[in-house]
Amino acid sequence: MPDVTARVLDTAIAAALTAGRLIRSESGHVEPDDISAKGLHDLVTEVDKRAQSIIVSAIQATFPSHHVLAEEDEEHDLQPSVAESDWRWIIDPIDGTTNFTHGVPPYAVSIGIQRGADMLVGVVYDVSRDELFTGVRGRPVLLNGRPVHASTVDFLGDALVTTGFPYREFAHVDAYLAVLKDFMREAQGVRRPGSAAVDLAWVASGRFDGFFETGLAPWDVAAGMLLVECAGGRVTDYAGSPDAAFSRQVVASNGQIHDRMLELVEPMSRIRF
Repeated sequence: MPDVTARVLDTAIAAALTAGRLIRSESGHVEPDDISAKGLHDLVTEVDKRAQSIIVSAIQATFPSHHVLAEEDEEHDLQPSVAESDWRWIIDPIDGTTNFTHGVPPYAVSIGIQRGADMLVGVVYDVSRDELFTGVRGRPVLLNGRPVHASTVDFLGDALVTTGFPYREFAHVDAYLAVLKDFMREAQGVRRPGSAAVDLAWVASGRFDGFFETGLAPWDVAAGMLLVECAGGRVTDYAGSPDAAFSRQVVASNGQIHDRMLELVEPMSRIRF
């Protein structure tokens, strides 16, 4: 692993764990006055802001020239890539804030790091379970330091699939429910934990076999997508394009059931958010 990539990974891990300690210390203690709405059903707490500050401060102290795209910033540069030699950190300080405010797991810190157009490093720290998922492109995914990999299920009827319900935009909810119905009929089971970052980490570790969701932001999925790919899985948008982080449509799987999942989500592949 190149020295700079190793330093990036170490910095991301340390920042995620430090932010995680803050989040854990505040779990179950969030007061209503500390919660505000950025939009319909889209919450932010003072803990989100403090956790993000911890992570950004760690990045700026070690890599002052690196770019940052973080959920709780007031403005976002949503270009899919940066200049070829530049680095960008894509951060969600608490993925699953609604879960966190209710004391319901899971909720996680998500940090994805790209260079140019390529996602190179991913860290997802599930604070509620004290599980640290780390990945570097070209290397195995580690869960608390031990290698994990995507499942080998090759038939959707044997697969446990996870999703996220629409919660910000509802213009296409009927189309989503029709797709969900097809998955409920065909898959062995469908779950909705409430954190896309954790959903993707669990696909990478073989707990889930597939995941699909619409309306996601890059900070929700950047780290988790890298984990799935490093674990031997596949990630695309609903049309099958691998450039999914900024598309707001994500299908992730162990790779074996991916084509069938794409067939089921196809009715939503032309919907744009």
